[in-house]
Amino acid sequence: MKNLIRKILKEPELKDKPPVLVDIGASENINSKWKQIAKYSVCLAFDADERDFQFIEKEQSNYKKLYVYNCIASDKEEGKVDFFLTSSPYCSSVLEPDIEKLKPHIHSQLFNVEKKVKQNSIHIQKAIDNAKLDYVDWYKSDSQGIDLRLFKSLDEKILKKVIVAEFEPGIIDAYINEDKLYSVIKELNESGFWLSDIRIKGVPRLSKESLDAEFKGNLFKKLIKESLKKAPGWGEMTFINSYENSELDKREYLLGWLFISLEKHHSFAFELADKGFKKFNYQLFNELKNYSKHRMKREVYRLKFLPALVELIKKKT
Repeated sequence: MKNLIRKILKEPELKDKPPVLVDIGASENINSKWKQIAKYSVCLAFDADERDFQFIEKEQSNYKKLYVYNCIASDKEEGKVDFFLTSSPYCSSVLEPDIEKLKPHIHSQLFNVEKKVKQNSIHIQKAIDNAKLDYVDWYKSDSQGIDLRLFKSLDEKILKKVIVAEFEPGIIDAYINEDKLYSVIKELNESGFWLSDIRIKGVPRLSKESLDAEFKGNLFKKLIKESLKKAPGWGEMTFINSYENSELDKREYLLGWLFISLEKHHSFAFELADKGFKKFNYQLFNELKNYSKHRMKREVYRLKFLPALVELIKKKT
């Protein structure tokens, strides 16, 4: 795979227009999926809570070019916006936490507002323009409640050519007027993307008041949080371009195959390579198709079908 990554990213189309990666809410770490392509790529990283944004200096040399914005990525043209600093920096947001509706959940204290401040902001499209870029290939947003509106604020010509888009929207009411998971699915499906991965995350449905009243010891309380069944609270979602847009060119097909392979959707990568060869008559697509075919066979040989086969046998008996 490393050889194919190198071969694809040294194609003239990718050398002239390297992959552009956008990471909004990057306080924990820049997307680990990008490690293999970072040195060939341009990255724009945003995070407004500077209390936990120290990794940038360490990772900066890993990218072809890295733009860091310690300000709010916004869908509005405003110089400064209200920003709610919460007990956990990962919960800070431009949206006010809905403390009342969070009360039934064991992690509600993480959303307690320590301070409301005015924070510098930049429209996400303006940030892209400032970097003299006119495209985005892989978009990732964990903006604590405004993922969808940020994505939709991109220029339409950019939106149409995004290859992979990641979001982390809420299911429960964590913020007032937040973008919810069901809205993201509806909008992306209608915009030419398909849902390629979803991981539902959550915490036990137990108020902190009940926990503190009935159980003693911080260690035991932590164990309760980790041990009990979790109620869905938010989702980590990935969408892939369906490649129904005729404007997608050879560059997007090559890069699409690479991104989709990194996402381990080898069946779709196989079909995309086949489609790319037929459309552009370029031999590299056959090589990519053969690699995808090999990976599909390998998944079968690793006996990943066994759990499904066992379930089928159980049903018949």
